[in-house]
Amino acid sequence: MGQYHQQLQSDSQFLCSDQRMDTELVDRLVLQLNRIYPQILSDKEAHRFRNLSVPTKVRLADLLKHLHRKGEEACHEFYRALHIHTEDIYSSLPSRVRKRDSKCTNDKTVWQERYVLNDRGPMFFLSCFGFVVGIAVLYYYGGESCTGVFLHCSAVRLSKDARDKK
Repeated sequence: MGQYHQQLQSDSQFLCSDQRMDTELVDRLVLQLNRIYPQILSDKEAHRFRNLSVPTKVRLADLLKHLHRKGEEACHEFYRALHIHTEDIYSSLPSRVRKRDSKCTNDKTVWQERYVLNDRGPMFFLSCFGFVVGIAVLYYYGGESCTGVFLHCSAVRLSKDARDKK
């Protein structure tokens, strides 16, 4: 079994229960498959699937069974027609949602692995930044009388001593 063959099997229940799969949409899908790919859906089969005396859900279920029996290419062309005529249903298919979710999950793991060193969070950063800004303000406005004791071993004090000795 191919990829589209399996997808159609898993998406059939969703397609048959979705309210957006109305008579007009099913007719458009049948016409596209019949006109563009007559080897997939002959005129006689298309007429059977467009019979308005049969409820739409029954016709759709029969169409999906028929395409499933036809094989991989028929399933692929059905998905292509569905994508052309109604992208919102196509993108909400369970098989499409699973693919999207697996891509998002992979992206999240890569993101977490990339920033392992930053696991302390934003509050740690803000507290460190606030502390440094406080020291800078104290140094700027307080002069050496306030910060002299505190900065005696810091790089600022060492660089100041180096400038004084020149």
